[in-house]
Amino acid sequence: MTKQEAKDRIAKLAKLINHYRYAYHVLDRQEISDEALDSLKKELFDLETRYPEFITPDSPTQRVAGKPLGKFIKYEHKAPMLSFNDAFTTQDMNDWLERAQKLLSENEISRLDFFCEPKLDGLAIELVYSEGVLEVGATRGDGRVGENVTQNLKTIEAIPLSLRAADEIIKDLRRSGLKAMADAADENDLGEVIVRGEVIINKREFDRINKRQAEAGLPQFANPRNLAAGSIRQLDPKITAKRHLDSNCYSLASDYGQKTHSEEHEFLEVAGFKTNNKFSKYCKTLKDVFEFHEYWYKNREKLPYEIDGIVVTINDNAIFKKLGVVGKAPRGAIAYKFPLKQTTTIVEDILVQVGRTGALTPVAVLAPAEVGGVMISRATLHNEDEIRRLGLKIGDTVVVGRAGDVIPDILKVLPELRTGKEREFKMPRTCPICGGKVVKKEGEVVWRCANLDCFAVQERSLGHFVSRAAFNIDGLGPKIINHLLDVGLIRDAADVFALKEGDLIPLERFAEKSAKNLIEAIQERKRITLPRFIYALGIRNVGEETARALSNNFENFKKIASRSLEELQGVADVGPVVAESIYDWFSKPKNIKLIEKLFAAGVVIEPYQKTVGLLDGKNFVVTGTLESMSRQEAKDKIRARGGKAVESVSKNTDYLVAGASPGSKLAKAQKLGVKVVGEDDFLKLIKHLV
Repeated sequence: MTKQEAKDRIAKLAKLINHYRYAYHVLDRQEISDEALDSLKKELFDLETRYPEFITPDSPTQRVAGKPLGKFIKYEHKAPMLSFNDAFTTQDMNDWLERAQKLLSENEISRLDFFCEPKLDGLAIELVYSEGVLEVGATRGDGRVGENVTQNLKTIEAIPLSLRAADEIIKDLRRSGLKAMADAADENDLGEVIVRGEVIINKREFDRINKRQAEAGLPQFANPRNLAAGSIRQLDPKITAKRHLDSNCYSLASDYGQKTHSEEHEFLEVAGFKTNNKFSKYCKTLKDVFEFHEYWYKNREKLPYEIDGIVVTINDNAIFKKLGVVGKAPRGAIAYKFPLKQTTTIVEDILVQVGRTGALTPVAVLAPAEVGGVMISRATLHNEDEIRRLGLKIGDTVVVGRAGDVIPDILKVLPELRTGKEREFKMPRTCPICGGKVVKKEGEVVWRCANLDCFAVQERSLGHFVSRAAFNIDGLGPKIINHLLDVGLIRDAADVFALKEGDLIPLERFAEKSAKNLIEAIQERKRITLPRFIYALGIRNVGEETARALSNNFENFKKIASRSLEELQGVADVGPVVAESIYDWFSKPKNIKLIEKLFAAGVVIEPYQKTVGLLDGKNFVVTGTLESMSRQEAKDKIRARGGKAVESVSKNTDYLVAGASPGSKLAKAQKLGVKVVGEDDFLKLIKHLV
């Protein structure tokens, strides 16, 4: 076979394989057996191995290619990827339509109709095709910036690596009566095509993978959505390929003259994308929408994949565009959810969370319960009026439920199960975080803290608590802390240790393994040394060295917490101002309550032995990058041998430990005549002085 013959054969094989992919995944028609198709793919692979110069980016063999990635790079969407607001009842839907009609003319209202489709329970994606070839595949992320997961998306057979030939698309568009779209496609020669859809995993494949997990003695996946999302975020596309994911596309983000949402679906299908068109429906009225919703609620088991409702979109694109966006959701579409998955549990307490805007939100602390395949321990109560409406008391047995990716709601109180020990809840009239004034404006239902710095103080306090020198909880960074505070999952440091995997899984940023990894990281840090624990509390003026001095002097936490002001002032390196800060902190009931909560959550302070060593009285500063340990580890070694690790160089500094790129501290030490040692000399020094 000559090179030219090989090139021609490769091109024909790729075209034929893509045809069979389109027939199977898009038209739901199997025109060739799996064995025969595998044979064609094998021939193509062998030819490309012999003639690698003829491999194209859209070749069927490139679905799993390349080395595993070190990390995903960010991708900025050309237009925001929006999410939908939810509706659960016919009244919710009527309210949605009424809100939309207020923004429209009488003529536009008379033209309102809808396109309805199953709401897939998967991971939202955007696909960008340049000159017909897949160039970028990205996750939604925060709506504006997602992650480039192109290599992983290429492993999904339902996603075309290249679009059907332009002439075929144009011909099929004309045949469907979509002349304007055909003309636009013809004029642009397709150009850049941007579509949006969902990565999903069907029920059969989900069951197969979980069965394999069980046989291997590994934990099973909670639900198909988390498995799909976690699979796409694997750094090795070969792992993604093993999951046999599926995909459906439902939105055309490029302008090809489409006048309706239903026309977008037709374009997607003729272009080569798998859609759920055969399960979707054009609806003239809301009555038709309600019937469609009811049908799929009763028959959703007939679908090959999980759905949690339907998406209802105003079909006329001009009207849809005019309605615009509110927050992160379009006004012209809504997710009409099925009734929530529900269970019963007990409300053990009601906490009040202070959000970023100062809003006070009551959050129910639940006896852990499983809902929709995951364990939960929190439920939002929204506001004081909602608690009154429910007639809820602390200790009540309640019906709790969730739909989709939201924090659970309490749906119903079961007063018949009361024992008489239940307690009324009263909204605080001072802020539970800063003690400041709370206000409620006329006409509003939300109480707010008037102290604008309150949330920031809370955020910084928690960040300090989990920092490397304190509890050192890996993965619990500022963004995660802010998110957990915003949704009411944590209010103070002790709440961190009460988190469950099911509390995290519904939240943005958490996929298949990340929730499990974070919970494991938290649990691993429940045991802590006494100096680290004292430092983690964030007592004003108490740094690492003061925490070490207190530990050396009193040797256990109970003694430190109960010391008088005079006794604290008698500790070496603890002056009057610092002693007063410590004494005041332990005098406040809210701080004592926090300590009690931490111990109740399983935090254990390890037995402490006073540090004695030949480094007693020696002051060290560590700067630059060390090879064998982090700077924090170096400081710990110094303190374990009785020395002091301080941050700034002064005439009282005995040693400067200088790693790579030491910065200005080295120059200052040399100027003051401080002894400078490198990493090797430092290791010899601490070994010699043990």
